Amino acid sequence: MMRTCAVPLRRRAGAQKPPRSAGADAHRGGERSCGRLRTLPRKYFRKYLPDAQTVRNHRWLGRLGAWLHHPKLWHLNRDSVAGAVAIGLFCGLVPGPLQMLSAAILSVLLHRNLPVALIVTLYSNPFTIVPLYALAYGYGRLFVGGNDGNQLRHFEMDWSDLAGSLMRLADWMLTLGKPLAVGLPALAATLAFLGYWAVQFGWRAYVMLAWRARRRRRAGGPPP
Repeated sequence: MMRTCAVPLRRRAGAQKPPRSAGADAHRGGERSCGRLRTLPRKYFRKYLPDAQTVRNHRWLGRLGAWLHHPKLWHLNRDSVAGAVAIGLFCGLVPGPLQMLSAAILSVLLHRNLPVALIVTLYSNPFTIVPLYALAYGYGRLFVGGNDGNQLRHFEMDWSDLAGSLMRLADWMLTLGKPLAVGLPALAATLAFLGYWAVQFGWRAYVMLAWRARRRRRAGGPPP
């Protein structure tokens, strides 16, 4: 018995393609438009983010070497950016000058957008560190209790003596004890959780609103 196989027939020279229905064209056009809309938030991120070469040439981050060449570290999509925001918010409360390094390490391990994670850590800076640590202290007291709020001594940075201020800040942190030790990771995890879902829902809402606005323009309706 001879075995037969199915071979696709080639279109004869000069033969025309079968006409496509209007519904198929509209469906394909909708898919292309949807794909473009999903990438819209990326252009806003690219305006403010450092490029890959700048990060790789950084004095400290460059020590990560080949780990910085993974392509997922530079992807700008909803999941990658949401994860990077969570990493930046969490690592921004790491004590000492290790926020960016810890954010870079977590981004490499979790394959999330590295520049976004680095930028987000800057919410913790010499202007905000004292209010953030005071908030973490109060947050920690919710879990472990502690003395009343009078223990939270007032602290001000002396910008004319930055090195001395940092030393006094370390002493101030030690006086806050267990509530701060518990409150810092708890607050960091809470901010990371809220930041992750805020980006997820915000990105999705942005795409949906842009899609509806485009449909209105195509239908000739009034702008939103």
